[in-house]
Amino acid sequence: MEKKRVFSGIQPSGIPTIGNYFGAISRFSEMQDENDCLFCVVDLHTLTQRFEPDVLRNRTRYLFALFLAAGIEMEKSTLFIQSQVPQHAELAWILSCYTMFGELSRMTQFKEKSQKNPENINTGLFNYPVLMAADIALYDTAYVPVGEDQKQHVEIARDICERFNSVYGSVLTVPQPVMPKVGGRIMSLVDPTRKMDKSDPNPQAFISLVDDKDTIIKKFKKAVTDSDSSVHYDTVNKAGVSNLMEIYSLATGKTIEETENIFAGQGYGVFKPAVGEAVDAAIEPVRRRVSELMENPALLDILMKRGNEKAAAMASFTLNKVKKAVGLVGQGFNSLEVK
Repeated sequence: MEKKRVFSGIQPSGIPTIGNYFGAISRFSEMQDENDCLFCVVDLHTLTQRFEPDVLRNRTRYLFALFLAAGIEMEKSTLFIQSQVPQHAELAWILSCYTMFGELSRMTQFKEKSQKNPENINTGLFNYPVLMAADIALYDTAYVPVGEDQKQHVEIARDICERFNSVYGSVLTVPQPVMPKVGGRIMSLVDPTRKMDKSDPNPQAFISLVDDKDTIIKKFKKAVTDSDSSVHYDTVNKAGVSNLMEIYSLATGKTIEETENIFAGQGYGVFKPAVGEAVDAAIEPVRRRVSELMENPALLDILMKRGNEKAAAMASFTLNKVKKAVGLVGQGFNSLEVK
């Protein structure tokens, strides 16, 4: 049976949190056995913010290393850096001509980020979904694993591809979003109504993959819960505890029901440090492997070059189809009588 094409990209806008890891990255190694997977460090997307150049470069390399440390195998999957495959930007321009202004102005993330950063409401932030649509469409992607906050971006990518196809025929594959049942949206430790965010100005709100064991346990001990000390799953009335239970479940492989049984009658004084211990045990091997890879820059360069070249070859095939469809001149395209 032919494998389905899966694409996923993560921004190097900060050191990933356990939300990024458990919600997405840790699942990728399982996907690659049954699907034709492409994993991308989407560094062009980070340019909607301002970063020191050396910081962005280092974070890009770190994220590439993290993918490898989490089990992505270059022989099974295509792992690459977005900015090193120029077809992404070229297709984004073409697709922007098939994207309506009103569609982009209604995007939730654009509104939220504009409110947070009113001094930097740039065009790239507005056009972000078009570049994401190009990321996906370049590789005939069938499925895009996303968290709840990114689902709207896949939906507009579908709309763009369908609009393009309605004019030119079945040129682009229309993607489907895939959301995890558990862990799709790990919440902040200080405000369980908000998603855990690696860019949060409060470091107590998230667990970074570079946090050491003591820091992790301290953060979980301070995590917001409630006055009732029972470890019970109730996302409405016990949002903080429910979030910690999901994290513990993801770190240990235990079900929510098993987690409730393990900590029945023990209270938060026992439960919170146990979550910290479980999380550290889960990410420590990955943390160690990332460090090893970062200390071998020559190997990282070789692997990045290999992945970039493989992705570029695949992207060129789709881009040429699109350019031919819209009437752009290209090598090997049939000539027609000038009208």
